[in-house]
Amino acid sequence: MTHVIFDPCIRDGACADVCPVACIVAGAPEAVWPWYYVDPQNCIDCGDCVAVCPVDAIAPAERVPSQFAAAIELNARYFRAGPGYSGRQGQ
Repeated sequence: MTHVIFDPCIRDGACADVCPVACIVAGAPEAVWPWYYVDPQNCIDCGDCVAVCPVDAIAPAERVPSQFAAAIELNARYFRAGPGYSGRQGQ
């Protein structure tokens, strides 16, 4: 199971900095994709991102609070139909 970033995300970026497989990216353009997103195909479920999130906006998919459940599909869609890794700054 993958980790998911959901609604309280403040785009702090610490999650991406600690990800050992670089599968967390800032959404781009920010007006359309306002959070960071976790690639469900590459997430190794290590949990490093959870520990550094200042607003507790990351959880394993099966533990995402029900009011934020739509974020599970949104994270997957970012990589399936959205900009995915091509949205990274500097690319």
